[in-house]
Amino acid sequence: MTTRSGLLRLSLVAATMFAVLPALADADDPDPPGDAAAPAPRPSPPPVFVHAVTPERLVNADREPGNWLMNHRTYDGQRFSPLTRVNTSNVKGMRLAYAVALGGSAANENIQATTLAEDGFLYTVDQWSILYKIDVRSGEAGRIVWRMDPGLEKPPTWSNRGAALWGDYVITVAGWPSRVIATHKNTGKIVWQTNMQDQPNVELTAAPLPIGDKIIVGASGGDRGVRDWIAGLDGATGKVVWKKFSIPAPGEPGSETWKDKNNAWQTGGGAMWVTGTYDPETHQTFWGTGNPVPMFDPTYRPGDNLFTNSAISWDPDTGKMNWYFQYLPGDGWDYDDIGTHVVIDAEINGQTRKFITHSSRNGHVYTLDRVSSQIHLAKPYTYVNWTKGIDQKTGKPVDYVPGADRQLYSGEAAATLEKNNRKQCPSLSGGNNFWPSSYSRKTKLLYIPATSGCNEIRIDPKLSNAQNTWKGGGWSQTERFESDLVAFDPIGGEIRKQAHFSYPDHSGALATAGGLVFTGYSDGTFAAWDDETLDLRWKINMGAGFTSPPMTFFAGDRQYVAIATGLSKIARGMLGKSPEVAEMRNSTVLYVFTVD
Repeated sequence: MTTRSGLLRLSLVAATMFAVLPALADADDPDPPGDAAAPAPRPSPPPVFVHAVTPERLVNADREPGNWLMNHRTYDGQRFSPLTRVNTSNVKGMRLAYAVALGGSAANENIQATTLAEDGFLYTVDQWSILYKIDVRSGEAGRIVWRMDPGLEKPPTWSNRGAALWGDYVITVAGWPSRVIATHKNTGKIVWQTNMQDQPNVELTAAPLPIGDKIIVGASGGDRGVRDWIAGLDGATGKVVWKKFSIPAPGEPGSETWKDKNNAWQTGGGAMWVTGTYDPETHQTFWGTGNPVPMFDPTYRPGDNLFTNSAISWDPDTGKMNWYFQYLPGDGWDYDDIGTHVVIDAEINGQTRKFITHSSRNGHVYTLDRVSSQIHLAKPYTYVNWTKGIDQKTGKPVDYVPGADRQLYSGEAAATLEKNNRKQCPSLSGGNNFWPSSYSRKTKLLYIPATSGCNEIRIDPKLSNAQNTWKGGGWSQTERFESDLVAFDPIGGEIRKQAHFSYPDHSGALATAGGLVFTGYSDGTFAAWDDETLDLRWKINMGAGFTSPPMTFFAGDRQYVAIATGLSKIARGMLGKSPEVAEMRNSTVLYVFTVD
């Protein structure tokens, strides 16, 4: 009999999971001749042995503060590092330690992956789903040990947001055809790969999430008419153990909320673009789902459109849905809720409460009880015009009309054929979106990188078909997009501090015990902010924009902070009202910084 947490549910061969295997040595070229007065190079690092990343290590990832073992560092999705070597007193002296060029398969690639770190080695992926193992033990350079190229049959459409470590494998996703791939982290050779291409436009963009003996993956591509799903694969073999669709079929619970005559459920969306989180204590994994499709035409799909724009709790062993909470029924603004659902505990009236908190693309922070899904609060963190507010008892917009074919909410932002081209705030990009917020255990605040600005939106039913990629309308940028870093209290519901920046933030936040919040910007600026005051402590411009989240790790006797350039097509487009960066070039480089 196994424990509730599922940590002992291991179908692995013992030799696979627990063997200690030698790492590949990096063969450096001989040192070039140099000045006799130059300091002697450091000796090459000795060979090391890499231990398997067991389920126990993942659950206890906080015991390895120098490593970054999974997409959000820990299962709770807080993206908080307890490292303090880089801190408010010395960050002004932070310098570039080394850089590693990535990509190169095509022009205008983007990097959206969070880099992983284990015992002096980094693992990351580029847009073409090429996986890199990088030796950074010397502290002076990052040497690529191997590259695993999955061989995409056609160029990727969107992105790849990262890898997962499980056993002796690095688990990644790849597109065209969409696959889940296990690569041996010692050799760089593919051990197994599973084809998940059940629909023409299905994509896998979120980094996999290992839980116990399973690898959890979520499907995306919903904006192009995919009925999305979440699946659990056996980690040892890649066999699909369970698979659950986020859009119900006729007769299934929730199908009554798709009241159309178009069979919209078949192409309904509900994508899972971003990796979920996990609570070992209650054995739940939490994933946010995307918008319904067509994205701008609710008349094609009347009803609330479950289970889109929702937080969903799943049993990672069986795929059973424990509960759901729909943030925005009948969304017509592309306000999907795929962003991270952060697991936090809080002391309220002498009792410990278990929550998840989520900075929604629609401009509100929602904090829910993670056992019952009961709403604790929902408060705006940026300017909102699509609703007059959120009911603090139900979590639904106060202008929600139960049973209505179409929700207009406040009426200010809802495009209709009679009143088209309406101003939408926040913009359809958010607010916060796929770029993650970070929760600091030091300050108990959520740090939200939020795009500031609005856009115009229009409905056009003639575009509600596959030939027009299921748009159902369109949007236009009418003003310059900038950003705010918002320090938000997810329990009290208040904005504590706010720092404005002149360019959008599509990177994400990293909070550290050193009192810093790191983030990157579309103009190429990488910055460190004080977590108490949100004063700018340090910045550097790397000449190319960021769409990847920052992370931090320890190697040797130093703490490093890493982030990769490579601006997404959408992020480049949002710089359209910023003419001073119109000719900025794109590049895909992993930059690693440290302090002396």
